Amino acid sequence: MENIIYIIAIVCAVWVIFDVWTKQKMSAGSKALWTVFALFFSIITAIVYYFMKKK
Repeated sequence: MENIIYIIAIVCAVWVIFDVWTKQKMSAGSKALWTVFALFFSIITAIVYYFMKKK
């Protein structure tokens, strides 16, 4: 069960980082901040990112 959570966390982090750096128009500082948050708080960051940036 723990392995599934780790895989979901990695997928969430990769999705946020990819989307921020390829599809979003924001400053480099904002992109770096989203990237750091995605690396440390992957699932929570993905949820927040989805509701804040992906309208």
